Amino acid sequence: MSELFDEVDEEVRREQFKKLWDKYSIVFIALMVLIVAAAAGWQGYKYLEAKKAAEAGAAFEKAVELSEQNKHAEAETAFTELVAKAPSGYRTLARLRAAAEAAARDPKAAAKMYDDIAADRSVGGEWQDLAKIRAAGLLVDSASYADMQQRLESSAAPKSTFRHSAREMLALSAWRNNDATAARKWLDAIAEDGETPSSLRSRAEALQALLPPVAKS
Repeated sequence: MSELFDEVDEEVRREQFKKLWDKYSIVFIALMVLIVAAAAGWQGYKYLEAKKAAEAGAAFEKAVELSEQNKHAEAETAFTELVAKAPSGYRTLARLRAAAEAAARDPKAAAKMYDDIAADRSVGGEWQDLAKIRAAGLLVDSASYADMQQRLESSAAPKSTFRHSAREMLALSAWRNNDATAARKWLDAIAEDGETPSSLRSRAEALQALLPPVAKS
């Protein structure tokens, strides 16, 4: 008798499953098709992105070769073209290199290119700071100390990645603009930072020797 009940239950389950299948089979099949299509689309997207990255890498290397051959105008054009079409990582590198190549023909124009990168939050904080340092390096001989201070003071803060370079340029700018007090401030910051590179420390000591002695009270 129990076997009979089992058979009846099995038949009921089959009938229920058949009704569910008849009702929802189209939805189930469509869902499976969507899953397969999404997986194929994702794989295709990854392939295209990898292809773009490989092409950008090859183009970047060619532009670097032009630069190493002192073909700066051609290298600048190549890097500028990469900015327009490369994936984001290569795009930022290409912007920095294009500015570096422009420096050979027009330092002020190159500084403006670096300033644009520094103002672009999408590139990331460290790239922005690097662009600030590069721009300041092009202008340190001509800009006022106030301008350099505005550009670099935040980058000279403790623990900032490029603080050593920022402090050196601020000290040099202050010295060039006859502000011995400001120059000593940044030279002291260089001397007191235990992580200051030895070569920079030596340059700072040499600049310190050029400053007038502190007046005794």
